[in-house]
Amino acid sequence: MTTQALPSALAAIVDDFQALSEPERLQLLLEFSEGLPPLPERLNDHPELLEQVVECQSPLFLTIETEKNGGGQAPAVRLYFKAPAEAPTTRGFAGVLHEGLDGLSPEEILSVPDDMPELLGLTRAITPLRMRGMTAMLGRIKRKVAAASGVRA
Repeated sequence: MTTQALPSALAAIVDDFQALSEPERLQLLLEFSEGLPPLPERLNDHPELLEQVVECQSPLFLTIETEKNGGGQAPAVRLYFKAPAEAPTTRGFAGVLHEGLDGLSPEEILSVPDDMPELLGLTRAITPLRMRGMTAMLGRIKRKVAAASGVRA
């Protein structure tokens, strides 16, 4: 798979990872973990609105919201994640998905190939269990988007 099949923001992230050596890729993943935005206060007060991604080794919770856009544009999907600071790999994966997918239309998110995490080039540097966690995050996002928008995944 090439990055041409990805939305532009996510393709740029994948290109950045692919341009680096494995140790540098891990450092970039750490940078994404540090850049993951905190939950909005309204979600902090309502943890029942978040869904746990149980496939992740560390506790990761996520939810989506759709915003209506004017002028007949497709709605924008907003992604929210909660992951502990002591789980930089999990937070890094969430940061990649947030930066690459937040604000896109449901159709754009649903078009992301399920094996996109493999394009980051981390499969030798990170355990298969952790890679499965990122794949599960993407899958959970796509299922929630499909359910919220009525678009088939």
